[in-house]
Amino acid sequence: MSSEPRPRDPQCLFCRIVAGEIPADVVAEDEQALAFRDLEPQAPLHVLVVPRAHYPDIGTLAHGDPDALVGVARLAAKVAADENGGQFRFVFNSGRQAHQSVFHAHGHVLGGRDMTWPPG
Repeated sequence: MSSEPRPRDPQCLFCRIVAGEIPADVVAEDEQALAFRDLEPQAPLHVLVVPRAHYPDIGTLAHGDPDALVGVARLAAKVAADENGGQFRFVFNSGRQAHQSVFHAHGHVLGGRDMTWPPG
């Protein structure tokens, strides 16, 4: 792991959750990511997985720290394995039009019911 400090935005809700300043129902964590239950679940399993570092969306995360993006995906798979037999949908919203409401990269782990297609 790099000795450089991780990017952080003190005004960002998810940065504050990662820092422990705001409580969350954390279900898993590791060096690169944190997973916690969504406050407005859209499925029986709805967990958000965020990188510990602040990147506004998945594109900037992929360019800025691809290893952290892999860490987010790895933690999402662990959550799904622990809570839903490994079956899940993993969704990233990127930008306002895509319905991103918190501008800290995060993936939604959804499961526990049949998923429809196409989504949205």
